[in-house]
Amino acid sequence: MIAETGHYALILALGVAIVQMLVPLIGTHYRDPKLTAVAVPAAQAEFILIGIAFIALMTAYVTSDFSVANVWQNSHSAKPLLYKISGVWGNHEGSMVLWVLILALFGAAVATFGNNLPRQLQANVLAVQSSIAVAFLLFIIITSNPFMRLDPAPFDGEGLNPVLQDPALAFHPPFLYAGYVGFSMAFSFAVAALIDGRIDAAWARWVRPWTLAAWMCLTIGIAMGSWWAYYELGWGGFWFWDPVENASFMPWLAGTALLHSALVMEKRDALKVWTILLAIITFSLSLMGTFLVRSGVLTSVHAFAVDPARGVFILAIMGVFIGGAFALFAWRAPLLSQGGLFAPISREGSLVLNNLLLTVACAAVLVGTLYPLALEAITGEKISVGAPFFNLTFVPLIVPLLIAMPFGPLLAWKRGDLLAAAQRLMTAAIAALAVMILVLAVNQHGPWLAPLGIGLGIWLIMGAPTEIAYRVKLFDVSGSESWRRARNLPRATFGGALAHAGVGVMVIGLVSTTAWRSERIELLAPGESLDIAGYDLAFAGVAPRQGPNYSERVAKFVVTRGGEPVTELTPSKRAFAVEKSATTEAGIHNSWRGDLYVVLGDQLKDGAYSVRVYFNPMVRLIWIGALIMFFGGGLSLSDRRLRVGAPKRARSKMAAAAAVE
Repeated sequence: MIAETGHYALILALGVAIVQMLVPLIGTHYRDPKLTAVAVPAAQAEFILIGIAFIALMTAYVTSDFSVANVWQNSHSAKPLLYKISGVWGNHEGSMVLWVLILALFGAAVATFGNNLPRQLQANVLAVQSSIAVAFLLFIIITSNPFMRLDPAPFDGEGLNPVLQDPALAFHPPFLYAGYVGFSMAFSFAVAALIDGRIDAAWARWVRPWTLAAWMCLTIGIAMGSWWAYYELGWGGFWFWDPVENASFMPWLAGTALLHSALVMEKRDALKVWTILLAIITFSLSLMGTFLVRSGVLTSVHAFAVDPARGVFILAIMGVFIGGAFALFAWRAPLLSQGGLFAPISREGSLVLNNLLLTVACAAVLVGTLYPLALEAITGEKISVGAPFFNLTFVPLIVPLLIAMPFGPLLAWKRGDLLAAAQRLMTAAIAALAVMILVLAVNQHGPWLAPLGIGLGIWLIMGAPTEIAYRVKLFDVSGSESWRRARNLPRATFGGALAHAGVGVMVIGLVSTTAWRSERIELLAPGESLDIAGYDLAFAGVAPRQGPNYSERVAKFVVTRGGEPVTELTPSKRAFAVEKSATTEAGIHNSWRGDLYVVLGDQLKDGAYSVRVYFNPMVRLIWIGALIMFFGGGLSLSDRRLRVGAPKRARSKMAAAAAVE
């Protein structure tokens, strides 16, 4: 009965979502407060019902109920409990239930914590959010029912894809979906504003927390996916410019632009129309990512290879929501006021530059991702667009953005002084130059652009706290006065500086591992050794080992440096009997210098093994930087000014406008 309960809960959730979609819109149209008020309990009920369905599916996985076809296809009684749970979203049907659960969670959060929102705006936001839920609940019930029964029930399941049986993959999809789906809230606010025909600084204040929460989740989700691919796939890299990777990266770029654009709108009542457009574009890219992963048009380790007919359904959803939103934008945007003016050299101007470079970079990634698919659909010719294209198009756009990043917070609103900002950044510039010279002296044989990249990372790290030092008048007033000013600074100021510093840490990691990576591919017999980056690796042999649901052959490498023992690495090759597939498990030793990364290949007839060894300098700074960015976003989100609600100034203006009406 648990599976049937979950199925009926999804159907009931669809009915509630339809009510939530229609009744509040009717209420706002006829100004009926009772009908408008239906949005809040409906959103909460929808979340509870979808939660019941999700718990029912998880229960079927944990109890190994193989009478449910989805459980039989993606689980096995011998799987560890963690992977039974993660198996819920390690497949198409289950992941779509998680998708709509997160969608309903954001809607319920606005319903529960959005008490300070104008009732008409809240009702319209929840109605638009529910319309998305209606579309995807229909998609699940019609094409992707996770509760289909098997009769008779099989004795055991077919297991989960072995590459997904990993702790990082247990948490990566929920964070990624929270980012993808979280941007639906910005979309719903944008469409609701277009329906109302009115948008102001208070709107930006309300939309920023939800956008920031989605951005944080997408940031950590992408980082966890990169980390998983690094150590699980055995290729020694962290980013492949895979189309599915790009599908998550593009909403992140657009969402980053949206965060900064909403800041301008909130502070200066400017960039109104552009912010609305960005909100629509960001969620449109999220929908496109959902289509790419689930349509069957891509073959990727990240993708769900499913029936293309499902892709047609999602394509129709995309057409309705993206086409409808852009049509509404084209109709209503000319009626919206444009907001205040500002000089090119100002904080607003720096954020416009930020938006310009981020959106053009996003467009470059979009072209590189979709062009091969479009060419194949039109001509049948298959081509691959890889790292060279993206490096030549994306990097030249991002470097100017990174150079300009520390200037923005130091410029005044409306009209700024670029020379004064440059003078305040002199310490950061000197530190970056000194590090560049030092790196160049140590690496005299190139690559020659790498020291510039390291210097850019130091520039960002040192430039990030400069705004704080300037605002607390460090060294210009007494220490106690600076401390008092620091205590009174909003948390968003510290959060923004921390996130920018995280970008600098990530840049250093990216440049270091790209420029100075070492690689050796050798045939080794037990007793032989090789050296790389100052390490000596002695191959001690291979031994069998049995895991909970796999068998493996484990190699042993004794690592020394300068004759001193360092560690033992045990890369392996695992064989999963149920899934009839194998995985490669890398042996990794990390230090402050970087990662020593060993992969065991196939055994040859003479008894030797193919061995690949990499040394990736400071590669972990990439994920540490992403983690710092995540915590910076969390610190900003904790700012009391970003609680859902209108500023008093905005509320008074809206009340006056209502009185006039």
